[in-house]
Amino acid sequence: MLSLKRIYSLVGLILLIIVLSFVVFTTWYTVDESEQAVILTFGKVEEGITEPGLHFKMPWPIQNVEKLSKETFSLQFGYEEKDGEIVGFDSETKMITGDENIVLADLVVQWKITTPSKYLYNADNPEEILRDATSASLRSIIGSSKIDDALTSGKAEIEASVRELLSTLMGKYDIGITIMAVKLQDVELPNEEVRKAFTNVTDARETMNTKINEAKKYQNQKINEAEGEKKALISRAEGDQSARIEIARGDVAVFNKLYDEYKNNPEVTRQRLVLETLEEVLPGTEIYIMNDDGDTLKYFPIRPLEKEEAKPQAEGSGNNE
Repeated sequence: MLSLKRIYSLVGLILLIIVLSFVVFTTWYTVDESEQAVILTFGKVEEGITEPGLHFKMPWPIQNVEKLSKETFSLQFGYEEKDGEIVGFDSETKMITGDENIVLADLVVQWKITTPSKYLYNADNPEEILRDATSASLRSIIGSSKIDDALTSGKAEIEASVRELLSTLMGKYDIGITIMAVKLQDVELPNEEVRKAFTNVTDARETMNTKINEAKKYQNQKINEAEGEKKALISRAEGDQSARIEIARGDVAVFNKLYDEYKNNPEVTRQRLVLETLEEVLPGTEIYIMNDDGDTLKYFPIRPLEKEEAKPQAEGSGNNE
């Protein structure tokens, strides 16, 4: 009997050591820098742990820990990359644009788990929900866009719209996922014939735009030349206007001077004006002024005498040489 009691005691001690060891080892846990944890108390979510390091909790089965990654994940929609090769899935990427054309569009969605408790317990398969929401968002935006925008310059706007709609859906589903970025990988036409036809249309449109730009350039050149000529004409007209104004002001000043002289001595001014007018009307004509009673006509050959006097002076100067 003694030996049996000792055996029971030894077994009990061993069981106690095992239980204590289990308790000790289940009361602490570590969280890596790339991880986040959720504490469960009897299966109920209590709190989330995001700080890395050593943490303690109640032993199992009272409390349990679920760990999730904090890294950014990538969802490849419409294709899959394996061993350096890309495999496309046309059934996912084929969709209709707003102007009723068919395109193949695939993209990458970058996402993170920002609320671990919701990610773990608000949905059975959060990643499947994210894929379905991505498909719905992309088809919705492509379905309201024109094919030219989807294939050329409107890709950035489409990406922004898809991200906004997808973020809204994730908020409604409330599964703890945050959308970080959306990037269109490729948007193309479904077959070679359609691509060739679209290329021809695009080339024709580019040629048309080039011609329009050249015509606008020529138009702007002619408008600038006309504007320059107009400004030159206006400048000359303004200069002529200023000159005429100054001449008029000078004439007014002269008239005012004459008028002042006329008021002081009307007769002398009148005679002066008459003589100046005769000189203007009869240029080169010899004019004689005589003060006489009119009974006898007197002739004074003043100009011939002046010429005779000037002639000997000219000869004398020639002799001196």
